Amino acid sequence: MMKRRTVYLILLVMALCLTGCERRNPLEQNKVEQYKIYYLNSAMTRMEPQDYVLPEKPEDYEQAQTDWEIMNLLEQLRTVPNDLDRQAAVPDKVGFERYKLEDKVLYLYFDNNYAMMNNTREILCRASLVRTLTQIKGVDYVVLYTAEQPLMDNSGSPVGPMANADFIDNISNVNSYEKTELVLYFSDQTGEKLERETREVVHNVNSSLEKLVIEQLISGPGRPGLNPTLPKETKLLNVSVNENVCYINFDSSFLNNTLEVKEYIPIYSIVNSLAAVTSINKVQITVNGSQEFMFRDSISLNQLFERNLDYNAENEEAISETGGNE
Repeated sequence: MMKRRTVYLILLVMALCLTGCERRNPLEQNKVEQYKIYYLNSAMTRMEPQDYVLPEKPEDYEQAQTDWEIMNLLEQLRTVPNDLDRQAAVPDKVGFERYKLEDKVLYLYFDNNYAMMNNTREILCRASLVRTLTQIKGVDYVVLYTAEQPLMDNSGSPVGPMANADFIDNISNVNSYEKTELVLYFSDQTGEKLERETREVVHNVNSSLEKLVIEQLISGPGRPGLNPTLPKETKLLNVSVNENVCYINFDSSFLNNTLEVKEYIPIYSIVNSLAAVTSINKVQITVNGSQEFMFRDSISLNQLFERNLDYNAENEEAISETGGNE
């Protein structure tokens, strides 16, 4: 009987010790979230990221953790610590009004002063906002509004949702970057047709437009209701152009496309997107340098693909509106 009581006592002491250890574990009690705040350099010609540890949410803060992170990072983008020789991404004169988060898209509403920024400052501000805020779990895209209206590009079209990948190769020298409007084709919800998305992208002028288009297709659609045509793990090995023919070389991941779309959708997503914004009229696709492959066991890559508007949903709409007449 004494031996049994002794065993029980030992087990009880061990349990108390383990409980005490769990309570004292600082990694569990004081988890910290570390981010990068994208400030601007003193000359306002490039972004300068700074490590930032998010403080714990106060107990009396009634909103969700994501709201705490959004508001905290926005405040950091507007104020620079005194010991840093940097500029705030969002100018003082630009008033922030509100935000909303829906389906991983963060909508930011600024007053009319946002639209008054010069082109260089606005590009940097936009890039800083997107680069900083898309670090938050649950925020994949950022949409900007000014004076209750969507931010517009130079052609008068809404800029639309912006992802981290839209700002290619971090903006280190704004003079070597430009804004380009791309027309990209992604799958509709049926997986049988292509739908158009117009996207304004800030990119390095030394990067080819053909490479940029394919990288944006891999990053996926930004407009709600559209589905990707290329998996995010697709690796682009090389792009070259000769006499209006674009030669694209993927690794073997291109052949592992299991997205729920018709077999021709990924091919013509590439071809029609390239033809829409460049002088390309034919596309050759290879895998690891070889064209001796069948895509999804039905489409031979040993051919030149030409633009085909029959796969575009907008083409059907145009035909319907004209009654089939040109």
